[in-house]
Amino acid sequence: MHIFSNTLSNTNNSTYQDSPLSFIIILLFFSIIFYFVIFRPQQNRAKAHKKLINSISKGDEILTTGGLIGRVIKITKNDYVFISLNTKHHIIIKKEFIASILPKGTIKTIYK
Repeated sequence: MHIFSNTLSNTNNSTYQDSPLSFIIILLFFSIIFYFVIFRPQQNRAKAHKKLINSISKGDEILTTGGLIGRVIKITKNDYVFISLNTKHHIIIKKEFIASILPKGTIKTIYK
């Protein structure tokens, strides 16, 4: 027990100093991890969503971020889309709120 307490007291008295270079290397390492784990996948998702939005055309069946499914009736120049939910209900949304383009015939299979 006495040996352990002497060893413990010796480690508390010694001063340990990190070099500034090791801090910079660790910071750089975590920055690279942050880039590849968080930032780059988000950029890829944004590119894919922009490509999806630009590929929308009249007659496409779409799913909105709010969960609505409908058919595109008209696309305006200022990024609004007119959507027909059924024969009676039509809505207008921004293009950015379109989550995906559904395969043709999806709406017909839902109503059956």
